[in-house]
Amino acid sequence: MRNFAAIYLKEMRSYFGSPIAYVMAAVFLFFTGYIFQNLVFEFHQMSRYFSQDVMAGKRGGVNTNDVIIADFYSLQFFVWLIVTPMLTMRLYAEEQRQGTFELLMTSPVTVFQVLMGKFAACFSLYAIIEIGALSLLGVLSMYATVEWGPVLSAQLAVLLLGATFISVGIFASSVTENQIVAVVVSFFILLFLWFIDWSSRFVDTLWAGILRYLSILAHMEDMNRGVIDTVDIAFFFSLTAFFLFLTHTLIESRRWRV
Repeated sequence: MRNFAAIYLKEMRSYFGSPIAYVMAAVFLFFTGYIFQNLVFEFHQMSRYFSQDVMAGKRGGVNTNDVIIADFYSLQFFVWLIVTPMLTMRLYAEEQRQGTFELLMTSPVTVFQVLMGKFAACFSLYAIIEIGALSLLGVLSMYATVEWGPVLSAQLAVLLLGATFISVGIFASSVTENQIVAVVVSFFILLFLWFIDWSSRFVDTLWAGILRYLSILAHMEDMNRGVIDTVDIAFFFSLTAFFLFLTHTLIESRRWRV
């Protein structure tokens, strides 16, 4: 536990001791803020458009969750797909480039402790940045009615998604010493897992079901609608564990060669 804590604190100091944490937070919050602002404007226009029909009893009012929150999280998922590889690109690639990887591998710290320390530090930064996005909904709740059930479900999806994205990014960082290559590899894998559902339209029923199950987007859509299914949770946990296992296996094999 002491070794894990040492790695965790080292990585957190690296994040906040360099511009990367602040730049990535600024980029993410800028885009999510821009998205949120436009969704609020759209909600305002729709409310004005439908107000006369509501007063006449012709139709119900505009739902905040349907117009703002569901779309806010759907677009936020994609912003994280772009930002997360930049948070993970240095975790192993920098160690290899600076020549400290061999030193780390010959230390008494286990590969698992190093891996989980790096993962936990990156996930902590991810969660800290996400708090900024969540605060926007807190402000919204002061002026409109917000159903918090679907919000909590979507927020759980964000955290599970983050763990999966980070595990993929760490794996990409472990295969190269070039941080740009790590970003590209990570982004390619995530984009593949994101859009794989499209292929399910062109194959038979069995393969369609498999491809849809492997699609990150398909599992997020359910949780974004407020539906929490153990199948979706198990999927994210399994995918996260799979890429962490791949990283552990790769690093362990290198350790024996050091």
